[in-house]
Amino acid sequence: MKTYLYIVVSVFCSFFSFAQQNDSLQVNKDAAISEILIYETRLQLSSSLKNRNLQILDKEQIKQLPVRSINELLTYVSGVDIRQRGPFGAQADVSIDGGSFEQNLVLLNGQKISDPQTGHNSLMIPVPIEAIERIEIVRGPSARLYGVNSLTGVVNIVTTNPKRDGAFAKLYAGTNFENDEEGNRELYNGRGIELGGTLVKEKHNHMLFGSHESGSGYRYNTAFHNNRLFYQGNLNPNDRNSMMLLGGWSRNSFGANGFYASPGDKESKEIVNTYLLSMSGNHLVSDRFSLAPSVIYRYNHDDYRYYRNRLDVARSQHYSHALTSNLKGSYNMDFGTISAGAEMRYEDINSSNIGNHSRTNYGMYAELKSTLLNLLDYNIGAYVNYNTAYGWQVFPGLDLSYDFDNHWKMVFSAGSSQRIPSFTDLYLEQKPGNMGNPIVEPEQSYQVELGSKYQSDNFQANAFIFYRDIADFIDWVRVTSNEPWQPHNSKLNETIGVNASAKYMIKGVNNTWTLGSSYTYLSPKIKGNDGFNFSKYAVESLRHQWVSTVNYRHHDFSALVAARYNERLTYKSYWITDVRLSYDFKKYQVFMDAQNIFDASYVEAGAVPMPGRWLTLGIQFNGL
Repeated sequence: MKTYLYIVVSVFCSFFSFAQQNDSLQVNKDAAISEILIYETRLQLSSSLKNRNLQILDKEQIKQLPVRSINELLTYVSGVDIRQRGPFGAQADVSIDGGSFEQNLVLLNGQKISDPQTGHNSLMIPVPIEAIERIEIVRGPSARLYGVNSLTGVVNIVTTNPKRDGAFAKLYAGTNFENDEEGNRELYNGRGIELGGTLVKEKHNHMLFGSHESGSGYRYNTAFHNNRLFYQGNLNPNDRNSMMLLGGWSRNSFGANGFYASPGDKESKEIVNTYLLSMSGNHLVSDRFSLAPSVIYRYNHDDYRYYRNRLDVARSQHYSHALTSNLKGSYNMDFGTISAGAEMRYEDINSSNIGNHSRTNYGMYAELKSTLLNLLDYNIGAYVNYNTAYGWQVFPGLDLSYDFDNHWKMVFSAGSSQRIPSFTDLYLEQKPGNMGNPIVEPEQSYQVELGSKYQSDNFQANAFIFYRDIADFIDWVRVTSNEPWQPHNSKLNETIGVNASAKYMIKGVNNTWTLGSSYTYLSPKIKGNDGFNFSKYAVESLRHQWVSTVNYRHHDFSALVAARYNERLTYKSYWITDVRLSYDFKKYQVFMDAQNIFDASYVEAGAVPMPGRWLTLGIQFNGL
């Protein structure tokens, strides 16, 4: 622990030592500053991901969708499986291309914010939609780029950099027009308010958002109260240095009827408090050499009450801490760019039914990015990992792309990664429902992927096929329905998958049509799970997934229709159709969201039925 604190202090010192460099130093901005844009890879180059199967939800797309939370946003990305136990941003699991909710990383501006207790809490993030510039989904094992636990992919949330002073306000309310079963003699309902503002100066800028959302839910014991507070400050003392300070808090309180132990948990309730604090920087030491230190801390308090009105019985409280420090550097040479760095992550939990545990993970990485004959672009590197519980591992990776012309390119990637068991996997004692397994081993994966990308002024498309192999796959299983669920390592989890997407824009004199469609097919196969008759997560994988959107805009009026089709291995298939209508009055906008307009019945996780038809009306002022 002392060594870890020393590294953290060293990272903090690097912020201030570089920030004090002379402003008069000359910088080759075209060669260096233009490359150091965001925190998305070890190289910190926006072009590093062009050789990967990458999907992006940009700010304009986010603005058009009928959503209010990050959970809902991700449901419109084909290949990303959001399994919500509760709507309205309450609780959701995220998986990528058929993996489990524990097999991917969630990042904020490239920094790890996943919760070590359980992947169930990964999307408990205090970042409002209005503060998001884009969401990047990197598919496939990505240890070479992001370290361990990126077994099937990465979700990276990139916040916006405000450009002017301004204010934001939004007010909305919705209902499903069904009577409340709690006996309140009112319709099920939800409402929310959000306020925000930005302050922009020559060498620094700031943004602050706060929100409250509450409602009676959509069926018995699904009432919710969500509060969020988010701050981000950027400091740019000179052309060579930039720093970001970020902090956030969220408190999600919701009825958890049927979430984890249906039907016995009809009266359960869960409260999750999450705190985030991070500091990161980019420093151009010379025209060729740059450094980027970062530190991020996440604290999570998960309070699960099996009986919401009896706190002395069957109550589980978990307090988890995760502190990650990272120092990375890159050097631009005539033939390419070399990057290297190191990171440390300390995880700790104090829990009523998991116990007190801690562990530390150390990682080192190096990568070369270059181009041959101006046609073949490649990234090759490796990540070396040491965990205090599991020892040493090495994870190599390679990305290639070949440009046929200005529109077409072929892409190939091969990568590997590891997923370290969560504290819940190892130590949970929740009789009679769930029991951890302290001897469960880490999962190991490799994947190869081949695809093609096409892009022109008004049309873009891509198609990929991949094969993924996960050894020592962790699944919660049992022999009979009278036994508790417990994690065990299967021998192998093989998945063959295909995904494709296309987007076409038609621009008229006074109107614009934007058509988008994406499809994912997955064929998973588990070997070595003999003897266990029940599987908790393996059978929930998607087989077919299709997402299609049609957006029409005429002057200040906009209409979007989105259709989603999901078919899981064991659940029935279902269609969900959503609509958003909006009209802009200068800086004001009125909108109507109609979700699940055909009132489809469906389940995404466990035994929790999702809401039927839901209508929301709102108004917002956007002066940002």
